[in-house]
Amino acid sequence: MWSGTETSNHLLVSDIAGILSFLADPAAALVAKLAGMKLGVDFGTSRTVVAVADRGNFPLLCFESPDGTAPDWYPSLIAIRGADRRYGWEAWDRQGDDSWTVVRSIKRLLEDAGPKTLLDLGDQQVPVTGLLQGFTAALYRSVRESCESHLKPGEALEIVLGVPAHANSNQRFLTVEAFRAAGFRVLGVLNEPSAASIEFGHRLRQSKSTPETILVYDLGGGTFDASLVTLDENVHHVIASEGIPSLGGDDFDHLLADLALEAAGVSLAARDELTAAAWFRLLEECRIKKEALHPNSRRVTIDFEQVNPAWGIVQVPVAEFYEAVRPLVEETIAATEELAAKHAGECEALYITGGGSALPVVARALRERFGRRVRRSAYTRSATAIGLAIEADEPETYRLSERLSRFFGVWREADFGSRIVFDPLFPKGVNLPPPGDPPLSIRRAYAPVHNVGHFRFLECSHRASDGSPTGEVMLWDEIRFPFDPSLEAEPALAEVDVKYCPAASGQHIEERYDCDSGGSIKVTIVNRSDGYSRSYPLGHWSEEAKPIRPAQLRKKAPAR
Repeated sequence: MWSGTETSNHLLVSDIAGILSFLADPAAALVAKLAGMKLGVDFGTSRTVVAVADRGNFPLLCFESPDGTAPDWYPSLIAIRGADRRYGWEAWDRQGDDSWTVVRSIKRLLEDAGPKTLLDLGDQQVPVTGLLQGFTAALYRSVRESCESHLKPGEALEIVLGVPAHANSNQRFLTVEAFRAAGFRVLGVLNEPSAASIEFGHRLRQSKSTPETILVYDLGGGTFDASLVTLDENVHHVIASEGIPSLGGDDFDHLLADLALEAAGVSLAARDELTAAAWFRLLEECRIKKEALHPNSRRVTIDFEQVNPAWGIVQVPVAEFYEAVRPLVEETIAATEELAAKHAGECEALYITGGGSALPVVARALRERFGRRVRRSAYTRSATAIGLAIEADEPETYRLSERLSRFFGVWREADFGSRIVFDPLFPKGVNLPPPGDPPLSIRRAYAPVHNVGHFRFLECSHRASDGSPTGEVMLWDEIRFPFDPSLEAEPALAEVDVKYCPAASGQHIEERYDCDSGGSIKVTIVNRSDGYSRSYPLGHWSEEAKPIRPAQLRKKAPAR
């Protein structure tokens, strides 16, 4: 089942339109049927929203919840008890049971995760990728169940998937692979602000013929992105992006929880004794009360009944909550202003979207800075999913010129190893290929001087005047390739000392880097002289990553 409340037109449930389409052009209608159902999937930090492409309408998919209601979103939750797992609404239903640990914000965990990363739950450690794949598989089953009356047996679910604009390459790769493994046919990957710009253009620019430049302010549950996008008829050019990958509505929930615990007089020692399930329930209570705030709200009432009944009910002044939140909001505004300043005079509208932006203080602060240019999305929590569904349904109508949001490169030795330099393989701002087009490819060719090539990849937000990486720098992956042909079959290159090698200097080595429409990067290294090669998808594959902890297990000090 799906909801038509998020579209400008009502959903037609009759098959008359399909019959007329088949009579008019039976071959085209048959191809459309075989192509599968088109969806836009906004995999969110706290909520996953799915929009359906249905004959020019883009309603939201509804999911059955344990209380019998049908919300138009799916909880991005995972419940763990020993070897048992529950996902989505089934995980939501376990939040009151202390025997289960409910993990929220798994999307946010992917920022620091690799294929081997473990999630530390205190009493056990579980692979992050296994949880992610379990979640996407459960979502796939729920989507098929919700679409059952509209799907033919075996009909594919074809999706365009949204990712944060500043998601690193590994986060993109892990996300796409998890959805593919679940059974979705991934048509393409779009940055979330770009998807929101498609929704904006589709809904508000039907009668406009002149170009317009908008600045998309996308504050989600776990990330913030700002993208400057020029809308020229049906072509969307992403001019530039800035963002904060670790700031979102989740942080507002934690701040409200801190204030509520302080108001209740709860010590840090007492907080440390809370179970993971109790922390989850507290953060959910704070999220629900936060989302209920409106411009005239004066107090937030937090009920500790499901956490510790002895703590009772407390009230936090909204002004005090907004004061605590304001520095985080100012961080997002500073990034937005920095982007606008680099392109002075180009921004005609500031389009606000993302679940985190629903907090009244956000729109208030933006209007103080940007005045009448601020336009709030009518579908704050679903604009991205709708834009993704439009792209899935009309890939030739809305052409998107996307750009890479970070520099991606590798450390190399120069002057025969006397110094290290940064080789920016893909520069920040380079145009990415549209979904379905061949990847962007570059090559490097040389004669090596060492027996083993030790490649250390990284991403960075900025570069200094001397070309070195600065800003947000993420050491990304390490791979090793045997330059010396005698080491081709060596299974443990990491244990081989790197040294000068006359036998290697006669080899011709070529590196090819492919960057797809979603920003995922793969390297293929070939020894042309001896005829062997290896390919590597880049992203934390080479070493064991340190275990990470879910947000509800990271105890915080009192706010004051």
